[in-house]
Amino acid sequence: MKMDRHTTATLLETAAKSLLSNELAAIHALGEIPRDLFVPLFNAAFLGGHKKILKAIVGVWPFRCLHIGRLNAQEKYYDNLEAMVDGLQILPAQKSSSRGPKLRILDLRHDPDCETTCSEIRTTFPFCFQSCIYSQDSILKTEEAKHRVRCLGIGNSESQPQSAQEPMELLVDISLNSVMRTQRFHSFLCRKVQQSCGSLHLCCRDLQINKMSALRRILQFLDLGCIDHLEVNQAYLSEVITLLAQMIHLNSLSLSNVPFKTYRRRNFRSFLIWLRRLDNLQELSLSFFCLTDQLHKLLRVLPGQLDTLYLSFCGLSLRDFTVLSQSSQATHLRVLNLSNNQIPEVSEPFQILLEKVSGTLQHLEINNCVITDSILSAVLPALSHCSHLRVLSFAFNPITMSVLQSLLQHLTALTNLKHVIYPVPVHCYDEWNFQDSLDRQKLAEVQAQLKVMLQVVHRDDMNWTTCSE
Repeated sequence: MKMDRHTTATLLETAAKSLLSNELAAIHALGEIPRDLFVPLFNAAFLGGHKKILKAIVGVWPFRCLHIGRLNAQEKYYDNLEAMVDGLQILPAQKSSSRGPKLRILDLRHDPDCETTCSEIRTTFPFCFQSCIYSQDSILKTEEAKHRVRCLGIGNSESQPQSAQEPMELLVDISLNSVMRTQRFHSFLCRKVQQSCGSLHLCCRDLQINKMSALRRILQFLDLGCIDHLEVNQAYLSEVITLLAQMIHLNSLSLSNVPFKTYRRRNFRSFLIWLRRLDNLQELSLSFFCLTDQLHKLLRVLPGQLDTLYLSFCGLSLRDFTVLSQSSQATHLRVLNLSNNQIPEVSEPFQILLEKVSGTLQHLEINNCVITDSILSAVLPALSHCSHLRVLSFAFNPITMSVLQSLLQHLTALTNLKHVIYPVPVHCYDEWNFQDSLDRQKLAEVQAQLKVMLQVVHRDDMNWTTCSE
């Protein structure tokens, strides 16, 4: 009788767990067990924190790539990663297993959409689709160079000895902060790259910097051209410019608390020059980054296809809202966050902006923007035409109950809109927006009324909440 895929997977998982009950026996059996057992065995070993087995599994992994994917083991996370990296066969003397290792790409990034290894169809290609494509030290570039040499007939197996060390890639997201355990892990990675004598390429795609001094220690081991997501918190603009000059493939850039003296100085002009060169940029987030009356300079250098724009605490003026409403980016944005900027009482620019984004916008945040009843009432028709909107957050704005009810009546027609974070109406406070003066009973009555209104129009699928819940 032929077993279905689910039954087979269950049996493999059971066999893997049985092997783990005896670590020594499991390690000895790795040279003999079938390929199909490796993935469930790895998953079980990772979740169970079996470091010795993880190291041994990596050493004889029978596929070209190994991805952590959706696996997560919080308490043993870094211990697991170090065990896996330690198992990489980067030195010729290590390659003594009867089952020769095929592993070329070890992916330590958490990705819920990524399988543990590539499918059989994908392994007909030289390398998996997660392979590095930018660095000259990548497997792809290295193999291309070897292929060109062979095609040109330069050297042969007799005159040109083959390297005993196969190039390998270690994919990892790096967060530079002051956490001691994280710093130890980064130091461990650097030592491993050093030991590989150039055969191990450390490929970082997502770099978060909360401490610029920590970057200097690991910088010599990173190719900044590989990075496509950069997040920097608390740095000088000159330091950011130095990074951008080497990160030409960024598609996401997030800067927070980046001070600079004046818009007329060389640093701000250099920042705009390097920003203009980021042709792949899709997401830009600036927070505590003063742009008062300067947004036109920024938008002028940004790609027209930008789909995510965060401008929180940027001191936007009426002129800036006008410029944004007239920009080429406005008709492409899917995510827009203008929180913590005062939306002017002259609401026409904001209204025009909402009209421009209505065909694409899915996520809108306008928290703490001093939006009054008159502003919200004026822009409500334009907001009601944002047919793709899924999330709306406009907390901490001085709105009355009557306008909130009017908003709900208009927005229930937006069938894609599922999540709304609304401000506590002003009548629920003795003093506006002071949590200590919030009347919980009045808030409960507001919540009950909104719930009834949603039920009447059969929109129980909409979730309306406040930040105080």
